[in-house]
Amino acid sequence: MNMWPAYIAATRDGLPAGDEKIVFDRFHIMRAMTTAVDTVRKQEHWAFLRAGGDSPLTGTNHLWLFNEDRLPDQHASTFTTLQALNLQVGRAWAIKEALGTLWTYRQGAAVRRFFRQWYGWAIRSRLEPVKAVARMLKRHRDGVLRFVTHPITNGVAEGLNSKIMSVKRKAGGFRNPDHFTTAIYFHCGGIDLYPR
Repeated sequence: MNMWPAYIAATRDGLPAGDEKIVFDRFHIMRAMTTAVDTVRKQEHWAFLRAGGDSPLTGTNHLWLFNEDRLPDQHASTFTTLQALNLQVGRAWAIKEALGTLWTYRQGAAVRRFFRQWYGWAIRSRLEPVKAVARMLKRHRDGVLRFVTHPITNGVAEGLNSKIMSVKRKAGGFRNPDHFTTAIYFHCGGIDLYPR
């Protein structure tokens, strides 16, 4: 799940030992970190512009959104040049990339040690958006690190929800909840419309 307090409260109240069953979703955690990187980039870009100089960050907003292994080849040299400038956004991006390693661990002690080191780096970064995400992850540390014992995501549920919202949008809404339910079963139920 994501870290929305209502989800957490419902799980704690509705399941026996619900607090021990919560696994926070990687996608939502990395999205929060990516947003922090983008916020650092915007702040640094405006600092360059306010100082009256040209900003090396002009037109580079999309570059900082890529993961290291997914950066397109045509942007590799530009990105390498930007990283050599020792920018704050470069530091924030490196912290985000390091966090991605968390989901490769399979042992509790190792992932806790990694998280302690990563958290220390993030908190000492002097980058307020990054520190805010680090503090949030520390508050929810058990649910974040529980991925080691329960390597699951809510990607399937998110995909199904997206498909349901698409059905609703295409229909322009439903006045009758039963018709909406029928449409969901029809479009998401795996029905073979052309049986042999």
